[in-house]
Amino acid sequence: MTGLTEAVARFISERNFADLPEGAVEKAKKVIVDTFAVILAGAGSEVEEPLLRYLAMSDESGQSPILGTTRHAAAETAALINGSFGHALDFDDVLSMMPAHPSAIIVAALIADLAHYPLTGQAFIEAYVIGVEAGARIAEGITVGHYGRGFHGTGTLGIFSALAALAKAYRLDIATTRTAFGIAASMASGLRRNFGTMTKPLHTGLAARNALAAVRMAICGLSAAPDVLEAKSGFYAAYGVERSDPEVAIRNLGKPWVIMEPGIALKKFACCYASHRAMDAVLVLREQHGFSADDVRRLECRMPPGGMLVLTYPEPLTGLEGKFSLQYPLAAGLLDGGYTLWSFSDEAVARPAIHALLERIDAFEDECCRDDDPLFDTRSSGGRGFVEVDVELNDGRKFGLRVGKSPGHPSRELTWDDISAKFDDCAAMAGISDARQAFAALRELEHCSDLTDIVNLFHGQAASPAQPV
Repeated sequence: MTGLTEAVARFISERNFADLPEGAVEKAKKVIVDTFAVILAGAGSEVEEPLLRYLAMSDESGQSPILGTTRHAAAETAALINGSFGHALDFDDVLSMMPAHPSAIIVAALIADLAHYPLTGQAFIEAYVIGVEAGARIAEGITVGHYGRGFHGTGTLGIFSALAALAKAYRLDIATTRTAFGIAASMASGLRRNFGTMTKPLHTGLAARNALAAVRMAICGLSAAPDVLEAKSGFYAAYGVERSDPEVAIRNLGKPWVIMEPGIALKKFACCYASHRAMDAVLVLREQHGFSADDVRRLECRMPPGGMLVLTYPEPLTGLEGKFSLQYPLAAGLLDGGYTLWSFSDEAVARPAIHALLERIDAFEDECCRDDDPLFDTRSSGGRGFVEVDVELNDGRKFGLRVGKSPGHPSRELTWDDISAKFDDCAAMAGISDARQAFAALRELEHCSDLTDIVNLFHGQAASPAQPV
């Protein structure tokens, strides 16, 4: 019987752009445009300075651009930094079935070495969709129990998405692809304990860099186990749980394509996806009933079991901690009536008015929010069950709302206008005043003859000075 490593390698080799289902290109382009946007925004985030200082310490030369800056680096370092930028604000895509954020990893890896491996827009889309499919199915087979053990799937599983995309883009044969998987499996890393710190987005950068390194080493002849995913001492055995089953991944490859079903969610808010439904509820209630934060006596938020697994900062002290709080964004929504990138800055989190509101907010998990979904236990914290928010005002009025799907979920897909507005916000975060040409080029990505032309539109912006420590 064909093992998982062989099945995935064969799938990568045999499928191509012509096999993509109707509508897949448009859906892929939305996520790709969104991903370039959040990489730009990451160039204006708090991770920029330490990563550029790290680059300066390495004293290396290279021709791969660091997006949103004037810097260049060697390909693997560029993948590391661009990938980390992509997840720096927690504003990138969500694939709940992994659960992970695979796109920044794939994009950062694919654009890292265009000088030696040039790509057309069509080839880029092809590699991207195949990369999503491979990583997602590997994740489906290992189950969310992997995440429950404390692993951050973006790092530990996203590496396989990037590897698959690179293998397709570089036209590797099946044997070399299997070897690359063997190498990458020993590089897969990322722990949930680092949520709320700069190391969380570093997981994305490491996955992009390590995927590229694994492919390069395989091309150069380094050997590795050809059955690393399914072997008794392999990836599933070491990283999985009792329910992990490689046959599930094999059986579901391309049936249907993940880009179509269940699809990829794009974030409307720059924080942990698990809090988005509650945040949406606060904004809707506030708009519908016209109250302000001063009018609120109590707010109660009921989450499904496991819904607060990664929302571990009830009283955050920093913007990064605020991204992994449930109570903070609820308070910010009451106070501001909306969310921006500034909402998750240190300054925003430290406002006295926020801390006064936190005392009036009660958030907890409730078995009643489980719903009757038979697949409940396979879903991530941001996609299981439903969320209920009740608000009691000082005048005694009470309002409530139940939300099943977050804005940006495939069933509530962001429009191109939504993505355009997000793109502009992210470009402004990186200090780019006019990103319209880049946005327009990505909208027509499948017609691009050389991806380098588009990538260059994101390069050459001023960056913060960085000196070796």
